[in-house]
Amino acid sequence: LQKLIHLLQATDDPLIQEQALITLSNSAAFSVNQDIIRNLDGLSVIGGMLSNCVPKVKEKALNALNNLSMNTKNQEEIQVFITQVCRTVESAPLNSDVQLAGLRLLTNMSVTSDYHQRMINSIPCFLHLLSEGTERTQIQVLKVLVNLSANPAMTRHLLRAQV
Repeated sequence: LQKLIHLLQATDDPLIQEQALITLSNSAAFSVNQDIIRNLDGLSVIGGMLSNCVPKVKEKALNALNNLSMNTKNQEEIQVFITQVCRTVESAPLNSDVQLAGLRLLTNMSVTSDYHQRMINSIPCFLHLLSEGTERTQIQVLKVLVNLSANPAMTRHLLRAQV
């Protein structure tokens, strides 16, 4: 895992980045690896890939963070990327793999109310995706909105959102 994280930092080759992210994502299926990746500063390295201009690399980074977000200690570190993930969801092509990967990560990060405040500005986008997206996109958006709606502090923001 350490070598993969170093490889991810050392290369500019999108194909190598993509493969390293896929491997890290698959490794994150095991909770012991989630801790190891966090302890090796892998979350910030993977999060740094969100700025990559290659859609496949960005998608694989979102998928890796999604798998790593099943751990509450990891969520504490991943939460710094929520605003960037929301912007990615908003700017990605409608119904794209990048958009869906971002929505899946936001679904996991919104299971508890700890990070809802970071998603407030994206509520209009979520509602737009609900009306314009395909069924797959709508389902992912609904999962995020259901999680947000479970928090009474979000009621005003959900009802006042401009669509």
